Amino acid sequence: MTLTDEDCLAETQAFNKQFETTAVSRPAREGTPDAALLAALRRNRLGGDTPPVRLPQGQDRVIEGGVKVRVFVPDHVEGVYLHFHGGGWVFGAADGQDERLWQLAEQARLAVVSVDYRLAPEHPYPAGPDDCEAAARWLVQHAATEFGTQRLLTGGESAGAHLSVVTLLRLRDRHGITGAFRAAHLLFGPYDLSMTPSQRSFGSRRLLSNTDTLRQTYELFTPGTGPEQRRDPEISPLFADLAGLPPARIVVGTEDPLLDDSLFLAGRWQAAGAPVHLGVVAGAMHGFTLFPLTITERELRRQREFLSTTGR
Repeated sequence: MTLTDEDCLAETQAFNKQFETTAVSRPAREGTPDAALLAALRRNRLGGDTPPVRLPQGQDRVIEGGVKVRVFVPDHVEGVYLHFHGGGWVFGAADGQDERLWQLAEQARLAVVSVDYRLAPEHPYPAGPDDCEAAARWLVQHAATEFGTQRLLTGGESAGAHLSVVTLLRLRDRHGITGAFRAAHLLFGPYDLSMTPSQRSFGSRRLLSNTDTLRQTYELFTPGTGPEQRRDPEISPLFADLAGLPPARIVVGTEDPLLDDSLFLAGRWQAAGAPVHLGVVAGAMHGFTLFPLTITERELRRQREFLSTTGR
């Protein structure tokens, strides 16, 4: 394992400390949120009463199966990136990062299809993964006519990274589709919902995610299940056979409770026969790319480079 961005460590640690200090001033959330609290938390995740910026370049569509997607198509298209947003399967939306997705589309020359999959707890497992699988199958069948290319890539952040791997496995196991997606870009995902050692030992630090918040999201996403049931490979892809998956770039920070998930997945991915680039960012917390940091600028550049060059 090689750490990246150690030259930015002081800046990164200072930001983490400031984030924790601010978080401590807010009351801790106890237990599973009810409907009213969940609605308030979702508004807060989107910036309170200010909605996210919706660019005119984004097109809202409903594809086969009734799945909602948001599509960005630049003037020059050399591939299609199937994107799954993060938010613990409970928060987030396909229109939550228009500016970033449009920038990726233009600079990497990719049509971007971001899936507005159904969220828990209103739509628990397997609703979200079902939507992602349907979107992937639609792209396999229609990318050439819709976007003029069959070069498909996938990826996401946090829960979106989990959904990317789950989707690739479903395509292989349920439909016999391998090789259609030529690369996967996976940012700080949870791949063992029974909780890896780093998840269990992280504790109550008030960073973007910790042991308690992870446990709560797993309960919302897979209600009525325990750790052993969550080791089902269809829920926790770390336990799956990873043969036949494409090259991957797997990224995580050293201050992320999901550190082990990425380390373990990278080892198993490579052992299954596919090339893997593992990026471990010094001092970075979960979700670090959400914040205006030097490491964020660098990571977004690396993502663009990976997606624009892999699988040609």
